[in-house]
Amino acid sequence: MAARRIGVEVVVGSNRRQVLEDYSHGGTLTLNFRDTEIGTQQIVDYAKEHALEAIVSVDDEALVLAAKASSVLGLPHNSLESIFSIRNKFRMREKIFKAGLPSPEFHLFSIHKNPEQLSSQVNFPCVLKPTFLAASRGVIRANHPKEFKQAFHRIKSILKDPEVKSLGGESADEILVEDYIPGQEVALEGLMMKGELQVLALFDKPDPLEGPFFEETIYVTPSRLPPFVQEQVVQNIFRSAQALGLMEGPIHAELRFNENGSWLVELSPRTIGGLCSRTLRFGTGLTLEEIVLRHALRLPINSMEREKKASGVMMIPIPKSGILKKITGKEKAKKVLGVEEVSFLIPTGQQVISLPEGHRYLGFIFARGETPAQVESSLREAHRNLEILIDPA
Repeated sequence: MAARRIGVEVVVGSNRRQVLEDYSHGGTLTLNFRDTEIGTQQIVDYAKEHALEAIVSVDDEALVLAAKASSVLGLPHNSLESIFSIRNKFRMREKIFKAGLPSPEFHLFSIHKNPEQLSSQVNFPCVLKPTFLAASRGVIRANHPKEFKQAFHRIKSILKDPEVKSLGGESADEILVEDYIPGQEVALEGLMMKGELQVLALFDKPDPLEGPFFEETIYVTPSRLPPFVQEQVVQNIFRSAQALGLMEGPIHAELRFNENGSWLVELSPRTIGGLCSRTLRFGTGLTLEEIVLRHALRLPINSMEREKKASGVMMIPIPKSGILKKITGKEKAKKVLGVEEVSFLIPTGQQVISLPEGHRYLGFIFARGETPAQVESSLREAHRNLEILIDPA
């Protein structure tokens, strides 16, 4: 849609063959995401017959492939070193620490070690997480050695899943442990342009994310934080992007702040996940995707100023694992003042998996209003109108 609006052709590269690929006339391309050498060659071969002006990754899994192919084809890209650092949370922590930025104490442990012995090496509370998974999958807080052992074994079980192990490779044998960072969490959507950060939106996360799992729900922008705190957040993320070597393209970052300053949680050179980008409109109606494409193609961007209205999204959480039987109240939720859309992604009859094993949301609620408080209220009221029936069997 974004490509169509700005009048450029797009080819969608996916790790799964599209049903109508033979009839898309080059519009889709099946790629090997696991072996990036093969995937890069597939893109290079495609480019011999179809001129490519830019390669844009839309998720974490494709970042390395996009950077490698861009490098071979001489297209704008962030360095492979920066992408490798970001794709591994331990390496990212090392970079942030070495840059002198606020960082919690952290350790990298093998899943083959004894967690009872490892627990004596960490501070409590702490957070255990895989080094390569996204969407809070496998992220667990532990407040004492017993919880550490339970969390360690639970993450180990996730990492032994064949699909996860295939995705992570050697990283699937590792668990990162960090000191828990207290405080309020925010998310920033930005664009790196010749090494400088252009802030597109700063989201508040009004729900406390204190564990034991870290399921994100509500994002609201503009932020209600004091201006000096917002500036501190932006400067931390900018310095973090510099430390990681990011020069061009979108970034999505998550950060916590408390009385001791601001602390980077995650940073990735991509846009916000899922359908959440629908919350953002810029200039004369530009979408986030249009801005990213225009920047990648070096086309003019008239304005990157976000619309005046407040906006927000709720990522509808999965309350428990099981078979999704029924969702009622959608029409009532859509009638809540300020709500623009209620969208579900998982059909009834399918299995749903809650955190920390799961990595999908049931759907999204979008709202707009005059103030962030009104938007947050609309999202919560709409969610209260939904009744979600899950059979734990």
